[in-house]
Amino acid sequence: MSIFIEEEGGTVLPFSAEAVARTVIEAALEYEKCPYETEVSLLLTTDEEVRKLNCTARGMDRPTDVLSFPMLEYDAPGDFSWLEDEPQDAFNPETGELILGDIVISKDRVMAQAEEYGHSPLREYAFLIAHSMLHLFGYDHIEDNDRLLMEERQRGIMDKINILR
Repeated sequence: MSIFIEEEGGTVLPFSAEAVARTVIEAALEYEKCPYETEVSLLLTTDEEVRKLNCTARGMDRPTDVLSFPMLEYDAPGDFSWLEDEPQDAFNPETGELILGDIVISKDRVMAQAEEYGHSPLREYAFLIAHSMLHLFGYDHIEDNDRLLMEERQRGIMDKINILR
């Protein structure tokens, strides 16, 4: 598994962002039974940079905690079987890894939401990565039944790594 992490902005997270990201991403891959080695890019940035990206990508001119940019379109969330017949453009030609997509997290939101929700920044950061990984697997939370499924899977991933509220 390859994780490409870029970090910018002055907010400093009080833990190893890379180590936690690796733990959560590995747990999400195991939880979803992804049969491939994978590649994920992670940008840790500021509210202002996330606001700009949110405006460009989603037309919402406001910061948010996390943005997910999946590289794949799934017939069914978490179903990797279609990749067996997929042209190799879903895979990095140099490493053979499945390219899942990009995650962008506002470190400012991590710190603020941890305080607001009464848990640690570590828990908030791990949760945002778990949430975003599910988006990279094709899950969404627009409809109630999809939201409930996604929430169940988020809990499963967080339980797997034993980072609880």
